[in-house]
Amino acid sequence: MYATAARIERLKPPGRRAFVPWLFMLTGDVQALFKGKTPLPWLGGAGVAAFMALYLTTVFTGLDERRRHTRTPPLALAGLAAVTYALGIGYAGNWLLCFPLLSLASGIVLRGGRRQLGPVIIVLSVSAGVIAGLRGGPSDSLTVSYGTMLSGLVTAAILSLFETVAQLRATRQELARTAVEKERLRFSRDLHDLLGHTMSVVVVKAEAVRRLAPKNLEAALGQAADIEAVGRQALTEIREAVTGYREGSLATELDRARSALDAAGIEAVVRREGPPLAPQTEALLGWVVREGVTNVVRHSGASRCEIEVRSGMDRVRLEITDDGGGVGSRATGTRATGATGATGATGAANTAGADGAIGGTGLKGLAERLSTAGGSLESGPAGRRGFRLVAELPVDTEDVVEAEVEGARTA
Repeated sequence: MYATAARIERLKPPGRRAFVPWLFMLTGDVQALFKGKTPLPWLGGAGVAAFMALYLTTVFTGLDERRRHTRTPPLALAGLAAVTYALGIGYAGNWLLCFPLLSLASGIVLRGGRRQLGPVIIVLSVSAGVIAGLRGGPSDSLTVSYGTMLSGLVTAAILSLFETVAQLRATRQELARTAVEKERLRFSRDLHDLLGHTMSVVVVKAEAVRRLAPKNLEAALGQAADIEAVGRQALTEIREAVTGYREGSLATELDRARSALDAAGIEAVVRREGPPLAPQTEALLGWVVREGVTNVVRHSGASRCEIEVRSGMDRVRLEITDDGGGVGSRATGTRATGATGATGATGAANTAGADGAIGGTGLKGLAERLSTAGGSLESGPAGRRGFRLVAELPVDTEDVVEAEVEGARTA
């Protein structure tokens, strides 16, 4: 079946010239006119000329996409029908072959409209059969009637099939283009989240190295080693993001968040309770932790940050709060001095800009991800001072059970 569909897709639809040779069906009538075997030959000649002109007009305009939906094809078809009935009633015989050609032209003009095409084909077939039966015999009646019906239906079916294939091809191209755009959006969003968090950690730890080097060389070397580890991990994550197989662990992101906050001189309080979560849910919450902590380090000027994860049987809630400057500090992209005197982070915040502000690229991307998964993301002031980021996601009971089983196996 798929091979047949592929062959049809490679074929080109019949053009206007493909229907011109069918006029040779009237060769016997034209010969009879020249031999003088037809009464009133001048009238028959005018009828044949009119039939051919109207037939070509109907076919050419019916297959022209620019003129197909104008009034020309139906009017030409109506004129062709009038001439066909006149020739069939007046001369009969081979002139009844005009009915299959009329049906063919009707299939071209009325294709796609089943409510119109069906009754028209039936009327033409019955009319041709009745006229042939009255002027000829039962055998002529059956042959002409069957040929009239078959020519119109087959023509309409073939043209409709090619048009459907063309629409499917266009739809497939549109779906492919949409898939490419979604993949580009996913990659840019992942890259933004990855590099935004990583560069913030690198900047904060580099400031710690500069601050500790004159006083405690061993501690400074430890921070430098952390910078190297963060850089290596960032390279791994970027490779995984490019291939599309990155699935972050919430526990890993919480550990990284605690390390980044400690390096920035911000007290980190992390609490987690509830049953294990599905990998997809953990990955989404891991992105929220990454983005939220990055914003705290960059823009908050906070001395304390709390991260709380509470998961139940139907929903999981992640809340990140700090005691920093609130919305204003995020809007301006400034970073106040932390409790341990990390004054150099101001330059990092100014360099990074206000991506973490409400409505920024990071939070918008997170909101889109959580919305797709049936969750929500809210952000705003936490009282008079501070900022709160709350993410909620639905939890599938089957996923929770599978996660518990997997946890038991690994334990």
